Amino acid sequence: MNHPALYRDRQVVVLGLARSGVSAAKLFHSLGAHVIVNDKKPREQSPEAAELETLGIEVICGFHPENLITGDTALLVKNPGIPYQAPPVQQAINHGVEVVTEVEVAYWLSPAPMIGITGSNGKTTTTTWIGELLEAAGLNPIVAGNIGRPLCEAAIEASADNWIVAELSSFQLKGTVTFAPKVAVLLNIVETHLDYHGGMEDYIASKAKVFANMSESDMAVLNWDDAVCRELSGGLKPRVLPFSLTQQLETGVFIEPPYKADDTDEDARLSRQIVWRDEGGNEHAIVPVAELGIPGRHNAANALAAIAACLAAGAEPEKLVQPLREFKGVEHRLEYVCTKHGVKYYNDSKATNPTATTMSVGSLPGGVVLVAGGLDRGSDYMELLPLFRNRIKALVVLGETRGKLAHVAELAGLTAVKTVEPEEEAEATLRSAVIEASKLAEAGDIVLLSPACASWDMFTSYEQRGRIFKDSAHTL
Repeated sequence: MNHPALYRDRQVVVLGLARSGVSAAKLFHSLGAHVIVNDKKPREQSPEAAELETLGIEVICGFHPENLITGDTALLVKNPGIPYQAPPVQQAINHGVEVVTEVEVAYWLSPAPMIGITGSNGKTTTTTWIGELLEAAGLNPIVAGNIGRPLCEAAIEASADNWIVAELSSFQLKGTVTFAPKVAVLLNIVETHLDYHGGMEDYIASKAKVFANMSESDMAVLNWDDAVCRELSGGLKPRVLPFSLTQQLETGVFIEPPYKADDTDEDARLSRQIVWRDEGGNEHAIVPVAELGIPGRHNAANALAAIAACLAAGAEPEKLVQPLREFKGVEHRLEYVCTKHGVKYYNDSKATNPTATTMSVGSLPGGVVLVAGGLDRGSDYMELLPLFRNRIKALVVLGETRGKLAHVAELAGLTAVKTVEPEEEAEATLRSAVIEASKLAEAGDIVLLSPACASWDMFTSYEQRGRIFKDSAHTL
C-alpha cells in the first residue's frame, strides 16, 4: 500500500468496527480520505458507530452492501478476524483493490522501529515481558497490537526514540504487504486457526510473513526447539538469533544445562541458568531459571525469547535481570484467582488450543480439575489423550466441543467427567461449570479454566470468558 497520507480525497473502506477498525477509520479520516466503515453487526451492537459519525465518517451497520467496493475504492482495511471469503473482501480482490490489516497501515506511519512477536502460544506473555524489559533498559517501549491497543494509535504516538512492541496474530500478518519489523520473534507453531486458514500451509505462511520484508541488518528470533521454526530459518535475509531450552547453541540464548525430556519443571528450576552466547563465542549468564517471576517450562521459553528480542534491540543484559525476576505474568494466562475451601482456582482462558492447555497443566502441581471447551474448529483433540490419562483428576466440559472432549476423556479412562449443557445465557453456563468443578475438587486440588478452544461460540473474547470464570470462583 501507499503511505496513508496519499489517500487524501480517495475512498478507503474499513471493514469491521473493532478497536483496530475504529483506529484506522479515524486515522484515514484525519488525513483527508473519504472513509466508509462497514460492520455486519446490528447498529445496537456497534456503539462505536455514533462516535465515528460525529466526525463525519460514513458508517453502515447490519449488512454488507453489494456496492460497498467499487472502482473508486482505493484501499480496504480489514479487521483481522474477518475471513477472506467475506463478500466485501472478495469484491475488493475482484476489483484489484489492495486488502490490508491495520499492521500494514501502522508500519507506514511509525517513525519508531518495531519488534513483532508471533507464534501459536505465548505471544501475550512474551510481548508484555519484552515491554517491561525494554522499559528497564531505558529503550522506551510502546506495547500494542493483538494485545489490546491498536497499532495505529501507537504509531501516531511514537517517535524515533521509541520501540513499538507488537503482538501479531496470523490473521493480522496475512494482511501485510511491506511490513518489516527490525526484530521479529517466532515463538512456536502448532495446529490452530485451521477454520480460518483452511490448513497448516496457509497458517505457517501467514506467520512467516513477519520475516518477508526484513533486511540483512534486522534480526529474526526463532525457537530452535520447534522444527517448523528451524525450517523457516533457512534462506531468511535477516540475521538469526535462536533460543532453546534443550540445546547449547553456538550463538543464541539457551538454558545451561539444557532441559531433558524427563525433567520435571521443579528439577529444571532448581539447577538451570539462562545464558546468552554472543557472536564472538562469549557467554553471559543472565539469571537462574529458578528466579524467573513465573513458573513453567513454557514460561522459561518465553523468557528466552524475550531476552533475545531485547538483546537484538540493543538492551544491556544486566538491565534485564530485575524485570525477569519481578514479572508475574498477564491476566488470563495461568492467573491465580483465589483459594476456596483449600482449592486453588486458576484462570487460563488465553489457552485457546490443546498445546497451550497441556503446557499450563504441566506447570501446576497436584490434582487438577480442568474446565475446558469452546469453539469447534474441527480438531479431534486426541492430542489431549495423554494429559487426560496422566494429569487430570476430573474434567468439566462445555461449549461446542464438549462432546469431543468428553469422548477423549472416555478413551483416556477418565471417569470423573461432567458435561455442562448450554443454558440460555453463556455466563450462566460457565458459572454452572465452575460450580460443578468445585464439587469435583478436594482440598489441595486446583480448578483450572484452560479451555483448549477459542471463546467465540459463547463469548465475545477470551477476556470476557476469563473474567466470568474469576467472578464465579470468587462468589462460590
